[in-house]
Amino acid sequence: MTMRLLLAEDDHDLVTILKKDLQAAGYAVDVADNGIDAEYLGNEMIYDLAVLDLGLPQRNGIDVLKHWRASGNHLPVIVLTARNAWHERVDGFKAGADDYLGKPFHTEELLARINALIHRASQLPGGKLQANGISLDEEQQTVTTEDGQTHRLTGIEFRLLRYFLLNAGHVLSKSRLTEHVYDFDSEKDSNVIEVYVRRLRQLLGKDRIATRRGQGYVLIDKN
Repeated sequence: MTMRLLLAEDDHDLVTILKKDLQAAGYAVDVADNGIDAEYLGNEMIYDLAVLDLGLPQRNGIDVLKHWRASGNHLPVIVLTARNAWHERVDGFKAGADDYLGKPFHTEELLARINALIHRASQLPGGKLQANGISLDEEQQTVTTEDGQTHRLTGIEFRLLRYFLLNAGHVLSKSRLTEHVYDFDSEKDSNVIEVYVRRLRQLLGKDRIATRRGQGYVLIDKN
């Protein structure tokens, strides 16, 4: 989704469900089924958030998290623990977790926690993302423009606009946008970004997303 998540979980059945639901909610998702791969991917600095199971094989989630924090990696992390393992939750927070969720859980609660944490990390309030008269409904994946019209977005349009709104006023390169729109399993074509930027301009107004030659794009925020 325009936001890119790392899902570190070794339960294949759970991964299948979560990946599908997270993608439906507009997130690009990469999966690591062991702690060594999770630690490596989390250090790639391409993710907006990690969902980290503490019971990973090869290297447990606590050690992964400790290593990230010790190296100065501030990736927002939601840890998954067994419902009754209160000591794991304590250990997780001590190691640098931002939030936790006990298993079993409802995907809706995980999505709510992900949204809240991403908004908090971006210093934006939860609920709807807004900038200069543009309002994005993350649950419905619709945008309401300044004239009061509401438009349903395609998956890529939603991901792209969400990332623009979370980074309003900042220049975003095509390669950075591509990283946050697609997961590892997708065909990546930075030229496609131009097509979707053009579509968003048609919805929002051509002056809302400016081109910075040689640098990328910026969502103009006049607030």
